Amino acid sequence: MISFLNFGIKDFIDIFLVATLLFYVYRLMRESRSINVFTGIIVFIILWLLVSQVLEMKLLGSILDKLVSYGVIALIILFQDEIRKFLNNLGAHQRFNKLLRFFTSNHQKKEVDKQAIMPIVMACMNMARGKVGALIVMERYSPLHDIINSGEKIDAAINQRLIENIFFKNSPLHDGAMVISKKRIVSAGCILPVSHDTDIPKALGLRHRAALGVSQESDALAIVVSEETGGISAAINGEFKLRLSAEELESIITKEMAME
Repeated sequence: MISFLNFGIKDFIDIFLVATLLFYVYRLMRESRSINVFTGIIVFIILWLLVSQVLEMKLLGSILDKLVSYGVIALIILFQDEIRKFLNNLGAHQRFNKLLRFFTSNHQKKEVDKQAIMPIVMACMNMARGKVGALIVMERYSPLHDIINSGEKIDAAINQRLIENIFFKNSPLHDGAMVISKKRIVSAGCILPVSHDTDIPKALGLRHRAALGVSQESDALAIVVSEETGGISAAINGEFKLRLSAEELESIITKEMAME
């Protein structure tokens, strides 16, 4: 037992880190619809501590000790996708990326290339006027290799006409997503993870769910042009920005993207 007289800053940090870890595990389980599993794990841990530490039941405590030892491996196997998503989001976190870039960029500030942004903005505005559905994913610091490989490789310079032609209604690639990376259109017709959040407005369709899904599983910026309304939306860090004007879309891309 920790004495309050000996309670120091290290104990406070220890408790804070454990609480933070439990919070992120809880949020991870909630997002994966496994909150009941999380509750069961917490109850089992409390029971294990009560039996082995408080009541000191040796036989039952040793059995629970074995279950805990092998249970961790079982949980890793059962929730490998969720754990991978958590670690990916942790590595793609904006603060960690800023810290990494601080030590690796030689303190040179990256400038956003307006010539790479304006064709995207103009293409989105033209498609919005014609109510042509589109989904554009802009890779940031988290790599999107799996998504890129799910579509048709293009590797072309960013061009307004090319973007509009890819999303033309009769184009074979118009239903999928276009991925832009390092000022290049690298792939089109890509398959994105779909968000299953229940609080997404019903007026938003599958493209919006796919945009939100990729923004939840990576740090990518996803731009959607609605085929029904012609509205332009952007998804970043699991949040939507709806009904964007050309100026607002340009501002978001300029702010969120450090295009190399």
